[in-house]
Formats: sequence, C-alpha cells, structure tokens
Amino acid sequence: MKKRYKAIGLMSGSSLDGVDIAFCEFELGQDTQQNILIEDWSLQVAETIPFPEKWHNRLLNLPTQNALTFAKTHTYLGHFLGEIVNDFITTHKVYPDLIASHGHTIFHEPNNRMTIQIGDGAAIAATTGYTTITNFRNQDIAIDGEGTPVAPIVDKYLFKGHDFYLNIGGIANISCVLPEKVVAFDISPANQLLNVLANRLGHEYDEGGKIAASGVVDEELFKLFNAGSFYNQAYPKSLDNSWVSKHLLPHIENDRELIPLQLATGVEHIAYQIAQSIHQVIEKEELQQNTYSLLATGGGAFNSYLMERLQSYCDVMNVQVIIPEGPTIQFKEAILMAWMGVLRMEGVPNVLKTVTGGQRDTVGGAVYAGRY
Repeated sequence: MKKRYKAIGLMSGSSLDGVDIAFCEFELGQDTQQNILIEDWSLQVAETIPFPEKWHNRLLNLPTQNALTFAKTHTYLGHFLGEIVNDFITTHKVYPDLIASHGHTIFHEPNNRMTIQIGDGAAIAATTGYTTITNFRNQDIAIDGEGTPVAPIVDKYLFKGHDFYLNIGGIANISCVLPEKVVAFDISPANQLLNVLANRLGHEYDEGGKIAASGVVDEELFKLFNAGSFYNQAYPKSLDNSWVSKHLLPHIENDRELIPLQLATGVEHIAYQIAQSIHQVIEKEELQQNTYSLLATGGGAFNSYLMERLQSYCDVMNVQVIIPEGPTIQFKEAILMAWMGVLRMEGVPNVLKTVTGGQRDTVGGAVYAGRY
C-alpha cells in the first residue's frame, strides 16, 4: 500500500546564515517484510531566509546568557520560525502534512547526555496550524549516543549510489552506507571557521574560496589546526558548536593582512581532515574497491577552491568528488529534516545506532499536533 506525504523541513545551521526551508513530496511503499521503501520523492520548492541581525546576534550570544533569556529565546524562535513558514506557504501556495524542524543548536554535550536545539515546536504548531516535529536528537543522546550526525538516514534512502556522503556546513560530517550498517561522524569545523575569517574582511563568506585561493598555507598554523585531540578519536564522534572558538580561533591573529593566508590554511585543514576521515573509514571497514565516489553537499560545496583542494587529497585514494545540482547542495539538510519527520510519523527509526553509538536505533522527534 502506497502512502504520500507532503512535508516542510526547516534547518538552522551552526554557520548562522539563515533558515533553510524545503517543501518535499514523498511516495512510500513496503517490501515483502513490511519494511518501508521510498518509491519516489522530489524537492518541490525551497529557499533560505536570512536571519535578521537581531536574531543572528541573539543566537550567537545565547550560550552565555541567563536561564530566563534562554527560555524566552526558545519560545520566541519557535514563533519566528512559524511566521516564516506561514510566509513560505502563502508565497508558494503549498500545503504540508507536517513540519519538521531541526531547531538551532545551542549546546551539544553527549558526554553529559545533553543536547539542546531551540525553537519551540509547540509555538511552530500554534503559529502555523500544522503538526510539527522537533527534538530529533534527544532520545539517542538519552541512550548514550552522540545524537549526530543524522544525515545518513537521508543518504541511506534518498541519495543512493555513492560510497561516501559529505556534508559541509558549519561543521563537516561524512557517512558511508555499507550493506550491513551505516557509519558516520563529524569531521571538523568548516564554514564556522571560514566565515569568521571572511567576516573580518567585511564579507558574509568567501565566495568560491577566492580569498583563500589568493593566499598561501601557513605550515605552522596548519599544524596547530590539526593538533586538536578530537581528530585522534575513533568514530562515532561529534563536535559542539563551541569547538571553533575554543580550539581554532585562539591560533588566529587579528590582522586583516593575514586573512588570505589564514583562509588558505583553514581550507587546507578542512580538506586534509576530510581526506583523513575517508582513509580512516576505508581502513577500519576494510573496503577494497578500486575507485570510490563521494557526494559533496552543503554550503561548503559551493567553495570551488575547497573542492579543488579536497579532490587533490582524494586523488591519492582514487576517490572522485561529485557535486550535485545547486538545490540539492544547498537544501540537503532541510530535505533531511522533512524526511526525518515522515519517518517519525511512520514509526520508523530515523537515528541509527551504528552512526551515533547509541544503544539502539531510535524513532526520534517530539510531535505537536496542529489544526490541519
């Protein structure tokens, strides 16, 4: 028996560039063992809503604010997200069965069994009238998982045909879909680092990596960037948003003339760590193919200089970096949220233990009923 879902996915990434909204349609079926199958799916319409300066600053500074400010921001962000969804629905004349929102990560501390993505789901449901699902990571964290990455569930079902899947957002993460399991983990900071440097020159980001390409790699800074103990940990593992400010930014000098050099070094660091992670998976999982394909998505995939440096490292391992069409690059995480929402409503696991290290696969997400 086939089922159809229309879902809106919301993603607010750690790079704080805005909220990605994707309206997707999914057609589901079942195999002979009653396992869910994806018969067809499509991204119908999507857009990014930039954060107003007020919201950008509020979210950036929230980790150091008091409890009352935190609680208010959680609620207000939910209403703000609901309002932009209403505008999206009106503009594009779409009518979803559900809204699935990642929320904005403020704290992520798996070692303390804690992760917090704000943006009140009840407020979104109340503002829009549509059933809303949030807090996808919490149950996995509660059973000793990392709570991240969650992207492999969309790689497993919607983007078949590649050996590795790389998402380069504020943080870079990778997944590998094997016949018997999926492995995935966070690799390193990505746009979080590069955007901070570009901002110091008055740019929102380094478009195409042009500024980085004009610089040269500082070998000493490159060594300092790669010295973080996180890089020596075995997967599964995940990064908190505060990692950049704690471990990388202290090595950067506040000199505008050095920024091209620092951006070049940052790009080299990211490309190197991605390549190291691919090599780690190939070795640990005993993969023996002659060639491999890697699908690269996320905002960082638009950084052509970063992709050039990554391909240079990947050539040694016979890994071909593949960049899909623009909408998939930009909105994959919002598509992911829509898909996780559908799986939540179907009662199908959407967070995988082989990825997070949790005790079991979980059906993550808190559901707030709407009017429609």
